[in-house]
Amino acid sequence: MGYSEVELIQQMIAAINKLGVEDTVLQPKYRIADIPPYPEIKSVDSLVAKYVSQKVWSKLAGHKTKTSGFTLSQAIACAVEFDNQHCGIYAGDWDSYKDFADIFDPLIQEYHGLEPNAVHTTDMDASKIKGNINEGVPVHSVRIRVGRSIDGYGLSPGITKEQRLAVEEMMKNGFTKLKGDLAGNYYPLSDMDEKVRQQLVDDHFLFMSGDPNLQVAGMERDWPEGRGIFHNEAKTFLVWVNEEDQLRIISMEKGGNVKGVFERLASGIRAVGDSVWTECGKEFACDPKYGYIHSCPTNLGTGMRASVHVDLPGWAKEGMDALKKRCEELKVQPRGTKGESGGVTGHTFDISNKHRLGYSEVELVQCMIDGVNTLHAEDMELQKKHGAGA
Repeated sequence: MGYSEVELIQQMIAAINKLGVEDTVLQPKYRIADIPPYPEIKSVDSLVAKYVSQKVWSKLAGHKTKTSGFTLSQAIACAVEFDNQHCGIYAGDWDSYKDFADIFDPLIQEYHGLEPNAVHTTDMDASKIKGNINEGVPVHSVRIRVGRSIDGYGLSPGITKEQRLAVEEMMKNGFTKLKGDLAGNYYPLSDMDEKVRQQLVDDHFLFMSGDPNLQVAGMERDWPEGRGIFHNEAKTFLVWVNEEDQLRIISMEKGGNVKGVFERLASGIRAVGDSVWTECGKEFACDPKYGYIHSCPTNLGTGMRASVHVDLPGWAKEGMDALKKRCEELKVQPRGTKGESGGVTGHTFDISNKHRLGYSEVELVQCMIDGVNTLHAEDMELQKKHGAGA
């Protein structure tokens, strides 16, 4: 009584060593002094609060990952700092998912609804997609993005300054090898020309600093060094370097040609992956169980978000709660056109696939296409219900 599990183990090791019995298996990886005290987790309803028990904390809190020296304290910083987190945890490198598996495994399985023996599936064959957004559906634009991380380098929460600069330099060289309709230019955020900056803002391409979650998670260290944006000449293919993920690869265009946007994304991912291999002999980090590795566990798997901006005036009249409920049934997600925290104004909605892990890319794009077509058909009836010109 009166001693923690770690203290009792430490006393046992000391007693055995005092007897002159050398047993390297019993030697601790770190000293008790290296273990920070169990934190107050402000997000009491988060998955972090559920799975980071005092027992697990005592076991893992003194550990540092090999790739970037990332700790459990850094991983759960957002759940400790804020009271509004759902997951509340980030990975600092691929090692984090392995070294802190006692926390990440059950958390990921609960969030994504996976069985412990689940395996990742991937399929980027656009020819398997059936149909497209129906003619007459008022879609303004299509945007599909994925995250990718290069094996052997830290993820944004834990990446060292040297690793971040190395990733940027690698991508600068790699982008020069993109050909055809993927060819374009890279624009580093450091010392960016004002005219270039303003054009990127006008195009809604430029990612900005100041997100509280990203700051607390450590993703904006050394801002803006080692970060930048690539886009092709047509501005339909875009790559962010060293934002929330090492790479965010994006395909987009006006109108509703989802299949065409997906085809460009698939060819772009292949081209960027080939250029990375040429530069450093490494591939994108991909786990057999959890798919493509991302800093946020909610993005594991495909890491893909396929979305359209579409007018749904009938659903706008019906109300956001009703739309969310219907989208849940269709396995898609609705939000406003100004992003996750921008709210909804007017009757134009951003509709995207809900899932990331447990489904292939083709399945998720198909789900989004079918969902949008269904919502539009129902919207026509809702407009009649709420009166002409709804």
